Amino acid sequence: MLSDQQVQQYERDGYLVVPNFATAEETKQLRDRALQLVAGFEPNTKAIFSTKNQKATTNQYFMDSGSNISFFFEEQAHDKQGNLRQAKELSINKIGHAMHDLDPVFRSFSRSDRVARLLESLHYRRPLPVQSMFIFKQPKIGGEVVPHQDSTFLYTDPPTVVGLWWALEDATVDNGCLFTLPGSHREGPARRMLTTEDREGVTFDKDAPAWDLQDFVPVEVKAGSLVLLHGANVHYSNENSSGISRHAYSVHVCEGAGDVSWAADNWMQRRPELPFEPLYDHSAAVPA
Repeated sequence: MLSDQQVQQYERDGYLVVPNFATAEETKQLRDRALQLVAGFEPNTKAIFSTKNQKATTNQYFMDSGSNISFFFEEQAHDKQGNLRQAKELSINKIGHAMHDLDPVFRSFSRSDRVARLLESLHYRRPLPVQSMFIFKQPKIGGEVVPHQDSTFLYTDPPTVVGLWWALEDATVDNGCLFTLPGSHREGPARRMLTTEDREGVTFDKDAPAWDLQDFVPVEVKAGSLVLLHGANVHYSNENSSGISRHAYSVHVCEGAGDVSWAADNWMQRRPELPFEPLYDHSAAVPA
């Protein structure tokens, strides 16, 4: 799926843009399915997603979402009385984190032959999709995502996480596109988010580094583009103050072969009846 030149670029920069990975029909299908899921969601739990204050907004609903299809509101979605300021479908920050296993539409897309071939070209032997998110980046209230590395939250020993981020609508500087720090992955994960001993919350083992935002580059892409993100690549996105949404879908994958282990103190721990399911398994293959 990826050429040798593309693989070299990914290994050099820690990210790679693959234009036209998804068709217009596929991006519409994913957007439509996300809105169907939101329509069926009864917001009894007012779970809010924030990267600025992760510890304060983490609750049992979030901790359980690794095995569920869960819904998280934007920080600015509710008024002081706790009522939604706008329609429900314009108030959700994201859906997560197991659509790639539990929803037939997202499962089919996430586990397509194209995705498998792409991961084969990155030399994954037994890739495990561990997390999926539909990110709305709502008009006017779409929240900022502060600079971070995905391996901070999803850690394997040794680190093997890669993020597959699809733009389902055009992503621009105006509506909150990704910004990435080329080459930052070479330093490895700077810190980790760990579960507390009672597994009712999370904490960080270190403070976040003071990355200089002037060093980041915008990743403006057309709908259907795939952005590959190395787990240690530092990236962020600004608030969406425009009147145009920036829908995206992402899947995070780790290696499940050999001596690679999923950290027991990761926030995401699947229910025993829903283990991580490999996309394919070449781990038994004998090298030529």
